[in-house]
Amino acid sequence: MAQGVGIAELAYLGDAVFELLVRDMLLNEGVPFRDMSRRAKDYVSAVAQSAMYHHIFDALSEVEQAMMKRGRNLHGASRAKSANVSEYRHATGLEVLFGYLHHQGELARLQEIFTLCIRRGELCSPA
Repeated sequence: MAQGVGIAELAYLGDAVFELLVRDMLLNEGVPFRDMSRRAKDYVSAVAQSAMYHHIFDALSEVEQAMMKRGRNLHGASRAKSANVSEYRHATGLEVLFGYLHHQGELARLQEIFTLCIRRGELCSPA
């Protein structure tokens, strides 16, 4: 990691990176504007991201797994209203991974993992 960039900062960045990837995907799929926010929530909620964390974990490198664990173990005062503490922490772990890969400039790997998240996310979607 670059000096001065902590886990909380990577989670903050990763949240934005993941959201951007989801929005881009929805645009490319031709989702009507009126449906975009609702559809995005299916992917960016803490519950969905927690499920993605569990489903992609074994496909990651040791470094990537370590980054997700560091994010999961980040202690913070906040949590999502629609998720329990465990789900929120796992979602934070996923966001840290996305922030880390983006910050490292590993954009091809970032896209590969995003694709895996979306595929796995669709398989375990509660809908």
